[in-house]
Amino acid sequence: MKKFISLLILLAFCSTSISAQNLSSKEKKIIKSIEANNPEAISFLKKVVNINSGTMNPEGVKEVGMVFKDAFNNIDFQTSWIDMPPEMNRAGHLFAETSGNKGKKLLLIGHLDTVFEADSPFQEFKMVNESIAHAPGGNDMKGGNVIVLYALKALQENGLLKNAQIIVAFTGDEESTGKPLTISRKDLIEAAKRSDIALGFENSTGFNYATVARRGASGWKLEVEGKRAHSSGVFSDRVGAGAIFELSRILNEFYNKVKGEEYLTFNPGVILGGTFVNLDEMTSKGDAFGKSNVVAQTAVVKGGLRFISEEQKENARSKMREIVADNLPQTSARISFTDSYPAMGPKEGNLNLLSVLNEVSLDLDQGEVLAYDPGRRGAADVSFVAEYVDCLDGLGTMGSGAHTPQETVNLNTVEDLTKRTAILIYRLINQ
Repeated sequence: MKKFISLLILLAFCSTSISAQNLSSKEKKIIKSIEANNPEAISFLKKVVNINSGTMNPEGVKEVGMVFKDAFNNIDFQTSWIDMPPEMNRAGHLFAETSGNKGKKLLLIGHLDTVFEADSPFQEFKMVNESIAHAPGGNDMKGGNVIVLYALKALQENGLLKNAQIIVAFTGDEESTGKPLTISRKDLIEAAKRSDIALGFENSTGFNYATVARRGASGWKLEVEGKRAHSSGVFSDRVGAGAIFELSRILNEFYNKVKGEEYLTFNPGVILGGTFVNLDEMTSKGDAFGKSNVVAQTAVVKGGLRFISEEQKENARSKMREIVADNLPQTSARISFTDSYPAMGPKEGNLNLLSVLNEVSLDLDQGEVLAYDPGRRGAADVSFVAEYVDCLDGLGTMGSGAHTPQETVNLNTVEDLTKRTAILIYRLINQ
């Protein structure tokens, strides 16, 4: 981590000392195309936002995918829709590709699904003022997908994609990944293995920031058993502490003994305890039965764990297991872990990419671009490919309230962010 911080300091120093080069004549043509196409891009965004594509609405996700598929076909990309197994209950993924061996081989990552399911009251793109729109999934992340499409459209219109390998991967289940991951992320990982660089278009954290590292995410489940008995005997050698006291002890020790390491967080999200409990893990809903005069027989809690490296994840899990094993009298406990997203750790290649993006932004008179704090970002699909390629993320649209009924997208930034993306792609495929 110290190396990461030192590199950031060096990068910041260098970026302030670089004088922006003039845009080339070809790059100026790209800019003109983006300006001409921007009204169409905004209309396209409105169209796809108004199609519900909650993760658990596979038909809607695929419908949005088909709209993008047609658009990529129109700019001479070879497209394919990859279905997931029916038992996974996920729509599948859209891939679009050009072939060649010029410059860097790029993988551009987005996702078609949103957190707003078919029964959500938040379904429609509506203007708030001249620049801001309420838009379910417009910021996270249909806007980012539109930036990818219209950046590539500008390059294609100017004949600048010839002999370049670019793979566009729009997954259909980023908000709730299909399991097993070996199937749902197989095609994305295979695309990364054929690429040099991955660019992720999750919503931007600010006009002058990009993401060079993201924390990984995993789940944990703690199950506790106690001795069911009349509460008059609680704390006795015969009855012991009961399941709820034991669960409380464990969570308290997690807080006191595991918390504190930089970028490591863990959160108990749902908890049930009593004589009987029933937790539906598919819906994260449940119920419990118990009485104040009966010592709790069972308790369960499910939570999440976020980390900046595999080493940090495993160290935290080890500490949690040790705490779980040291039981109160007449209780037992077990903890299980599930992997979800790996970490996208900070590495020099990512910082080099940030330097290229920073220079592009300076050349466009958009200001310098800095690395965003990974502790303030969640997990994303780019994390699955970070092992294989250099990565940048957070290149999508700006807005606010992602994952809430107040989600907005700032339409005034779409054109400039598309320009930045297009010039970045152009320079990378010509390196």
